[in-house]
Amino acid sequence: MTLLLGFVFALFLTVLLFLLRLYLVVISGSNQPPGARGHVAVLVVAGSGGHTTEIMRLMESLSAAYTPRHYVIADTDRMSEEKIVTFESSKPQSHSDLQFTISRIPRSREVHQSWSSSVVSTLTALRYSLPLVFRLRPDMVLCNGPGTCVPLCVAGLLLGILGMKKVQIVYVESICRVQTLSLTGRILYPVSDYFFVQWSSLRDKYPKAVFLGRIV
Repeated sequence: MTLLLGFVFALFLTVLLFLLRLYLVVISGSNQPPGARGHVAVLVVAGSGGHTTEIMRLMESLSAAYTPRHYVIADTDRMSEEKIVTFESSKPQSHSDLQFTISRIPRSREVHQSWSSSVVSTLTALRYSLPLVFRLRPDMVLCNGPGTCVPLCVAGLLLGILGMKKVQIVYVESICRVQTLSLTGRILYPVSDYFFVQWSSLRDKYPKAVFLGRIV
């Protein structure tokens, strides 16, 4: 019985220290805006369809300081890669040459996939996200709602928790979310460094959110 209580106490202490470290990592990010120290290595999560269209519009407004650009798409996505290559090919050669990569990971959740099986698929995506993010070590993860961004953001947070590198999480909620956040938005709202919404009604409900009007 004593051994069991000791194990439970050790587990509780470990979880408590992990949550404390997570809290410190999250609150430390907003003091240093992205780009304040020159080039920013950015990991861009492209979903599919509307998500990819919106994230590419957002990328058009970013300066050349956001380089290198590491795009991550789901392994079942057949359209986003072409859009990314077209976008990067349109940039000046000095900006695009060898300054972007495209990687694929398993999708966290397919459309109409059951929630129970989504847990398994998300863990599978996390297994691929961890080595990818640890290898790329981006300064920032930029995402706008696809479920694929959740394991990538978790991997980025883990870099900070382990003291290896602070990775800023920048989330832009989709323009179609007017009254409520998406599921991904609700998950990432507490841990994001910058959380942008495109409707004032969401800003009023979520005090941490930044409202700049329509940005994509």
